[in-house]
Amino acid sequence: MGYLFADRAEAGELLAERLLFARDPVVLALPRGGVAVGEPVARRLGGGLDVLVTRKIGYPPAPELGVGAIAEGGEPVFDLELLRKLGMTAESVAWVVERERAELARRVAVYRGERALPDLTGREVIVVDDGLATGGTARAALRVVAGREPGRVTLAVPVGARETVRALRAEADEVVVLATPVDFRAVGQWYERFGQLSDADVLRLLGR
Repeated sequence: MGYLFADRAEAGELLAERLLFARDPVVLALPRGGVAVGEPVARRLGGGLDVLVTRKIGYPPAPELGVGAIAEGGEPVFDLELLRKLGMTAESVAWVVERERAELARRVAVYRGERALPDLTGREVIVVDDGLATGGTARAALRVVAGREPGRVTLAVPVGARETVRALRAEADEVVVLATPVDFRAVGQWYERFGQLSDADVLRLLGR
């Protein structure tokens, strides 16, 4: 198996080529990794770049396993079937939700300060991340965007799991994805360089 992308910046440049139909879009990137993809997209399309902060709600014994997600200004979105399989309910992870709300608020304050999300009314909005595994955070983000009366919403990612991409087509007007590999296991496997980004990296990419 070979890499599809050298890094997130290259992925963003390639993704931008597939988004040239967009007219004066608002590009909302999901921190942290999505911002490195979203920056070249916004630069190429001439749109404004901002963040839409999301947090995964992890399964307490194994936090890497997402049972839901929350986006700023929205309510938690749960994978109810997975919760049921794990013998849990939304109420049983309420304490995890509160913890993630606190971290979400911290990141919003760091990345945007006192500024609110941009006005999306009637606008073309492109939601960008560095890839789709379970799609939980993307789903939470798209539902927040949908509630702000946008004109058209596109979810754009370099790579994603096929079933996830298929499921998320119901949440956006269009889903643009460069690759849906058969043997998808994790987003990072398709990047040669997939290091963690810091808050400082995000602020640099946002030009703040």
